[in-house]
Amino acid sequence: MLKNFERYSLTFGPTPIEKLDRLSEYLGGKVEIYAKREDCNSGLAFGGNKLRKLEYIVPDAIASKADTLVSIGGIQSNHTRMVAAVAAKIGMKCLLVQESWVPHEDAVYDRVGNILLSRIMGAEVRLVDDGFDIGIRRSWEQALDEVKQRGGRPYAIPAGASVHKFGGLGYVGFAEEVRAQEKQLGFAFDYIVVCTVTGSTQAGMVVGFAKDGRQRNVIGIDASATPAETRAQVSQIARDIAKLVDLGFEIVDDDVVLLEEYAYPCYGIPSDETKKAIRLCAGLEGMITDPVYEGKSMQALIDLIEKGLFAEGSKVLYVHLGGAPAINGYSYTFRNG
Repeated sequence: MLKNFERYSLTFGPTPIEKLDRLSEYLGGKVEIYAKREDCNSGLAFGGNKLRKLEYIVPDAIASKADTLVSIGGIQSNHTRMVAAVAAKIGMKCLLVQESWVPHEDAVYDRVGNILLSRIMGAEVRLVDDGFDIGIRRSWEQALDEVKQRGGRPYAIPAGASVHKFGGLGYVGFAEEVRAQEKQLGFAFDYIVVCTVTGSTQAGMVVGFAKDGRQRNVIGIDASATPAETRAQVSQIARDIAKLVDLGFEIVDDDVVLLEEYAYPCYGIPSDETKKAIRLCAGLEGMITDPVYEGKSMQALIDLIEKGLFAEGSKVLYVHLGGAPAINGYSYTFRNG
């Protein structure tokens, strides 16, 4: 599906799939849980899902003769960390707008984790006191204009790389990669569970798994706490990608499965249940999830299994998108473990 698109390799190759035996057993042993370790996909600044997207965006950035990647996210954005890493790797400058998307007041929140890594990699980091929204932000548009005024040539990468024309291609490739691994494993996964905020990760999966009729087996877990906007954005991106890759049929709204009940209390703030899920996964499997994304999708996975959503014998693939560096910004929350 992606043979007509140029890719700039930033990752090690297929990411491993590991069985989470102890977590599966803890939850009753009736459902087999596996993790697709997107957090181990690259040597670039701890990797993560954004690199799959950026592999298809970088060729366009280079072809445009840009000299500066300009992107946006929250203060502890995984995406901006990855844009900074890619800029360093390909020899471009980087301007990052970091908005106050999370009402979190840990004393070191803006000095550790993702934002620390971005600064170390040489990105120009701009803090902006604006709240959360997955749409196009004025502060980002202003940053693009400023680079032009300086005489630079900016390349625009939106939040999460999601509404970029090539933003979802990497996760079409993810589905193809999983299919190849399923052949090696000797079975196909019944469900794929993934966290969703800006939308292109799930949208790419929906299109990729639609090839074998499994698009509704992709269970998106909303972490935005603005589910109407997120659902609409996932659907639109998926339709756009389907046309781009010539899927052969249209993605409809019902193809997007998004569970809304785990994002509370708001974007970036973990509930007590999310914190419990983070500790449980870490204590049983040594796998670190974060309070913003993977902790909430892990909470959802645990809850769905306990409620019996998945039939006995189901094989569920949990997609670890790689947000662990952000947990450093929650040091007070986890001060006692």
